[in-house]
Amino acid sequence: MSMTDPISDMLTRIRNAGMAKHQKLEMPSSKIKVALAAVLKEQGYIKNFKFINDGVQGVLRIYLKYDDKNTHVIHEIKRVSTPGRRMYVGSSDIPKVKNGLGCAIISTSQGLMSDVAARESQIGGELVCTVW
Repeated sequence: MSMTDPISDMLTRIRNAGMAKHQKLEMPSSKIKVALAAVLKEQGYIKNFKFINDGVQGVLRIYLKYDDKNTHVIHEIKRVSTPGRRMYVGSSDIPKVKNGLGCAIISTSQGLMSDVAARESQIGGELVCTVW
């Protein structure tokens, strides 16, 4: 059975693993999932990630991050642009998530990047998800 929205599946797995207090989670890998994990790590929402080559598709292992009270660092992670309703924004229309406390992840012509990096580069694109 094919999956219609693998990015949404990835975000749901991260959300569920965080609520269950797991230290790591695994999922089938793809280039966009690895790029999304790289942005999440760069922004400090996950500890680390690792691509494991299994000869078929590969496995993406994500190590979750918790604070000193054992609370998941990601309070909310939401898919904005879906396969049925794509959301595109210009560089001046990129939303601030929770007044700048959160992060929007944007798929641009130069790859996936955070909202801050997209504003600095003055480049817009598809608004993939928001995290805080």
